[in-house]
Amino acid sequence: MSFGMAAMFSAAPAADASTLDDIRTRDHLVCGVTEGTPGFAEVAANGAWKGLDIDFCEALAVAVLGRRDAVRYRVVSPANRFQVLAGREVDVLPRANAMTLSRDTEHGVRFVGTLFHDGQGILVRRGHTVASVLELSGASVCVMAGTGAQEGFERYFQMRKMRYQLVTAEQWPDTVKTYADGACTLLTGDMTLLASERSRLPDPGEHVILPELVAKEPLGPIVRQGDDRWFSVVRWTLEALIAAEELGITSQNIDSLRNSPNTDIRRFQGEEADLGRPLGLARDWSYRVVKQVGNYGELFDRNVGARSPLALERGVNNLWTRGGLMSAAPLR
Repeated sequence: MSFGMAAMFSAAPAADASTLDDIRTRDHLVCGVTEGTPGFAEVAANGAWKGLDIDFCEALAVAVLGRRDAVRYRVVSPANRFQVLAGREVDVLPRANAMTLSRDTEHGVRFVGTLFHDGQGILVRRGHTVASVLELSGASVCVMAGTGAQEGFERYFQMRKMRYQLVTAEQWPDTVKTYADGACTLLTGDMTLLASERSRLPDPGEHVILPELVAKEPLGPIVRQGDDRWFSVVRWTLEALIAAEELGITSQNIDSLRNSPNTDIRRFQGEEADLGRPLGLARDWSYRVVKQVGNYGELFDRNVGARSPLALERGVNNLWTRGGLMSAAPLR
């Protein structure tokens, strides 16, 4: 037998193993999360996990098992997350990395979709009355030395022939302190990181994250290669959260929309068609998800948006009908 054929046969058992069956056998989902990520995955004072990543894991648990509490969490790190997933220690990584060609082809994983559009942003004091990055030519910026953030900022400004002055530090806490002390006009880093740091400043309301992104980083769920059935469940759960917001379905009004004249709403509720059967789920799985967890807008607002300490604008994470990038494939 050739080496190529041997490799093909040795890989077959992993593809045959069903994550969906494993979850049902153990009666809970195992989610791999990065601990201490405000707004996304953190442990609250009462010991319970909370955040956007957590809510998405709970949505999956509802879709498969009908209960949002049927989840166990495994803390993973950037160094081991793909190995942990490949080793079947977790069923899904809810928001681990942005998709790149190398990550999508070299780690035995599949990127499902985008749960959150992150990217490199810019924080500035409200007193500067700046509405756009394009108004910042000549500004000084605090940035970690030798990082992708420095490279991304320089590339963005140079392409637009804008002047700038770098104020660098070797560590992120020192970079933030330099900005807080007023030694630079701007602070640049991942948008979610900027929002977290802003919430800890003495007067968060006096600092604004500008709408433009210096670089984009779409983040979303990742599953193992070779399990198309589970991939479909994760993908269509994500699509259902977004579709519910598009249709105006929330956790508060979903019951009042029973027998709606809108065919798409009736289909979403499981009244018009059985969309759960091809996924191996209950007929009303998407109804249960929104009833227990909410739609995408509800998840965003309470974890990272207006109702959270991060107070992020929807921006690119808004629906496509409101100028954002979030859109759902039709559930039909």
